[in-house]
Amino acid sequence: MKTLLLSLVLLLIPFFGSAQHQDDKQVLSELLNEFLEGASYSDSEIHDRFWADDLIYTGSAGNRTTKPEMMSGMPETADYEVEPEVKYHGEEVQINLYGNTAVVAFKLVAVDQSSPAERMEYYNTGTFIKRSGEWKAVAWQATRIPE
Repeated sequence: MKTLLLSLVLLLIPFFGSAQHQDDKQVLSELLNEFLEGASYSDSEIHDRFWADDLIYTGSAGNRTTKPEMMSGMPETADYEVEPEVKYHGEEVQINLYGNTAVVAFKLVAVDQSSPAERMEYYNTGTFIKRSGEWKAVAWQATRIPE
């Protein structure tokens, strides 16, 4: 009986692991979309939720910064009633999970609302760690895609 029960448990482990895998991918996808929407409005609460305190961020111009440095330039509150000059969204999102670590790669698209046909594109890659049940970005790399 113990052998049968153990065999059954071992057979079910991949199914439970796979469900958690899909849940984490969904959570990361939603987190990214929420962040990009909030970043369009310079929402400091969204930035605080998204970035880990020990973040290392390398921007497309080659500048390296930290979360405290980024947060110091943010407004205290976001005004969602005023349309932002630039709106961000992600395309070609790929999420790879490695236990409590994830790599999220995507094309960031920045659209100038005054001339929507003009858009800037960046390849972004973020490394996330799940701590205390929350995913946060600990490393980020942005690369401008030439026109």
